[in-house]
Amino acid sequence: MSGQELVTLNVGGKVFTTRSSTLQQFPGSRLMRMLDGRDKEFKMVDGQIFVDRDGVLFSFILDFLRTQQLLLPTDFSDHLRLQREALFYELNPLVDLLNQEHKLQPRPALVEVHFLSRNTQAFFRVFGSCSKTIEMLTGRITVFIEQPSAPASSSNSFPQMTLLPLPPQRPSYHDLVFQCGSDSTTDNQTRIRYISIKPDNRKLANGTNVLGLLIDTLLMEGFHLVGTRTVSSEDRTECYSFERIKKPDTLAMNKTLKSETTLMPEQ
Repeated sequence: MSGQELVTLNVGGKVFTTRSSTLQQFPGSRLMRMLDGRDKEFKMVDGQIFVDRDGVLFSFILDFLRTQQLLLPTDFSDHLRLQREALFYELNPLVDLLNQEHKLQPRPALVEVHFLSRNTQAFFRVFGSCSKTIEMLTGRITVFIEQPSAPASSSNSFPQMTLLPLPPQRPSYHDLVFQCGSDSTTDNQTRIRYISIKPDNRKLANGTNVLGLLIDTLLMEGFHLVGTRTVSSEDRTECYSFERIKKPDTLAMNKTLKSETTLMPEQ
């Protein structure tokens, strides 16, 4: 069969058309024996080679044969079934790539934002599975606390205030804590705590506004809101859960060493 000749396959009811040379990439595979008629399990039906296997998974196999690369969707969860199909077709290089790809599957980064609004104050605690995410937020969030800069004059009963910038608190590598709104002090003065989140330059004291800006910051960093819940029915602390999945690397074979199945991350 000529390598440029088109071949039509019916795999579990899904029809694929490709060049015979694409299916002949690996001489030791069953696809090679299918084309030359040596494997009797594959039958010709109405001009199509019928293969009684999963057609959806075969689309990934055909993509691998065309590109010599393995790139699966981020939410792909059928590694074992696809590996079983690769074993059926005796595509050992693809089996090896699947083994490596499964090991390289990144764990999603998780973030939880706990938000409590009480009277004129709002309290935030952010937990992150990745300490780098917490470090990023710590570098962007600044708490501004009102501090008296001069005593009250006879014409003005209120002291002049300046804003003292402070970073949020870090109880551990995986969480940070901050609050905003009215803050009563030991001298019976009421001062305001403001929150600023870079690159936004606003100083916000309203907890709901700060929550919205914090959520926008996480969304811009590639996180997705996956759920909300009330942590405690007594104080009604709200919890917002976020997840970010890193885009997987493309795995490609070293074509000069195809028979040895050398694995190379795609640059």
